[in-house]
Amino acid sequence: MDVDVSDDPALSTRHRILVAAATMLGEDVAARLSVRAVAARAGVSTGSLRYHFPTQRDLRDAVLAGIYDLVASDDAIHDRSVPPRERLVACLRQVLAPTGVGEQARAALGKLYEAFIASEPDEDARAAYLGMEREGFRRTERWLAVLVEEGALARGDNARRARFLMTVLDGLSMERALPAEDSLLARETETLYLAVDSVLASREP
Repeated sequence: MDVDVSDDPALSTRHRILVAAATMLGEDVAARLSVRAVAARAGVSTGSLRYHFPTQRDLRDAVLAGIYDLVASDDAIHDRSVPPRERLVACLRQVLAPTGVGEQARAALGKLYEAFIASEPDEDARAAYLGMEREGFRRTERWLAVLVEEGALARGDNARRARFLMTVLDGLSMERALPAEDSLLARETETLYLAVDSVLASREP
């Protein structure tokens, strides 16, 4: 979908840049997000873009943070009316939701395969993938930090815990694209609870 934000006076310059870059990523998950291409799409000067985002990594990280805010917000983890176990599972479900199931999941996995696996990724594709991984990791680690601060999770290596949970999510995302004999979502729920229970029971070595 081609979204033109260059003529929308209601958007701030920074917002126009982010919308343009997010649209480019929606079209191609491994898009380079070059200064010239994003500035042209947003209808701003390259100098203006550099003012708001000095490096491509700054821009990519900001765009991905915005996307994660939409698909995997922090709201659920802060709702103390819900038990910590349920909150963390709900947060992880948010990450899986955009993948869809069946045909939608296969299409999503196919895009990832073409962008990052089918051939040796170039520097731009590598940066795109690492940016997505970095933001997902930060988000998961933040959810765990909330539980530590309220005493629901023992202090420990949250980086290792987050990596474990992300690995589980990667496997579940792939499973959503593959044939299943029984109820996929029921099996997925069981796996999420097992993973979360393992994390909540973990202690400082």
